[in-house]
Amino acid sequence: MKRKGYLFQETNSIVKHKVLVEIPSQENITLELDESKSPKTVKSFLENLPFSVGVNLWGEEVYTDESPIKIGSENAKPLVQLNDVAYWPTGKAICLFFGPTPIGNKGEIKPYSPVNIIGTIKNADKKILSKLQNGMKVTFRKS
Repeated sequence: MKRKGYLFQETNSIVKHKVLVEIPSQENITLELDESKSPKTVKSFLENLPFSVGVNLWGEEVYTDESPIKIGSENAKPLVQLNDVAYWPTGKAICLFFGPTPIGNKGEIKPYSPVNIIGTIKNADKKILSKLQNGMKVTFRKS
């Protein structure tokens, strides 16, 4: 009796999640979270939705006041790409990068310290993000 061999291949599909950032009296921002780089951070983010936090500007980065997410460093990166969404473990903050930060060299976007990349800004309009005022409250919720 001859046996046939079978090849089993395990595939991991990347799950993406839409999140809305509601900004009072302005157009909302859509984020797409992606579990491929920081799955534990994305899971904690989603489990804590919805939540409202104050925001601050630092160069062309929006970062929140302390969020309800309590995750440490997970594949943290010292540099990010344009329109990256990240979690900053040091400040327990969500960060939206829409341009250079004060400490990056020319052509790079550098967070204050390494961040966990969790997704991207889908409707990246600098006009919306740059109009945010320090201390303004925004709400993150499932889209």
